[in-house]
Amino acid sequence: MAVRKINPTTPGQRGKIISNFDDITTNIPEKSLLQTRKRTGGRNDTGKMTVRNIGGGHKRKYRMVDFARDKEGIPAIVKTIEYDPNRSARIALVVYADGEKRYIISPNGLKVGQELNSGKGIAPEIGNTLYLSDIPLGTVVHNIEMQPNGGAVIARSAGTYAQLTSRDGKYAIIKMPSGESRMILVTCKATIGSVSNSDHALEKSGKAGRSRWLGRRPRVRGVAMNPVDHPMGGGEGRATGGHPRSRKGLLAKGFKTRAKKKTSNKYIVEKRKK
Repeated sequence: MAVRKINPTTPGQRGKIISNFDDITTNIPEKSLLQTRKRTGGRNDTGKMTVRNIGGGHKRKYRMVDFARDKEGIPAIVKTIEYDPNRSARIALVVYADGEKRYIISPNGLKVGQELNSGKGIAPEIGNTLYLSDIPLGTVVHNIEMQPNGGAVIARSAGTYAQLTSRDGKYAIIKMPSGESRMILVTCKATIGSVSNSDHALEKSGKAGRSRWLGRRPRVRGVAMNPVDHPMGGGEGRATGGHPRSRKGLLAKGFKTRAKKKTSNKYIVEKRKK
């Protein structure tokens, strides 16, 4: 996996850095695992805009990704590694021994033809899904469940990973991508390895039009607005607008919004990096 810099033949190509897609093995998705995806344009069911800066974008089909990995004891073979327009990571099409096909998040180092397994008594190899009670300490993992059989919700985007640092009774201590250390039940599952497409953070679009293709509309800075439109608006000349805050007045950039009495606070062993 690597990126390539485009020759500056046009203003839009200058500064453009994109993936070279050398890890992709096919550009034809599995038809049985596609779903239509309706775009809202940021509007609700009455047509009122409720989310700004959303609209347009290329038409996409959603790939149904298996985050549960609940087919235990049945081996699967990696058939293809594909691009997914709905996420930053690559996805892999796996075919189980009983003939069922599923998409999974592709980890770094996964190869076509490789055998994958999930469940108890499985070797901790890249792409295999194990219970946190069976994973060796210090192992790098991704696709981590927060609740048993709830499906993976942590470390799913390109290049991310967490680390299993220790176990204490019925809990495992996981060091999150944010730097936070958190207790998770050992009956939850995680997949060995880090997520693919780790060079995604190095990519540069090169022009505003590529953001429009992704469905992102222009965003106006608060300090450029009038006082009636934003708390940071107005003033003579280029005023800073005071402490950064949202359009609704909620403080930003350093202001903690997490509830002090949140129930899940007791599972956080060490807070994330500031």
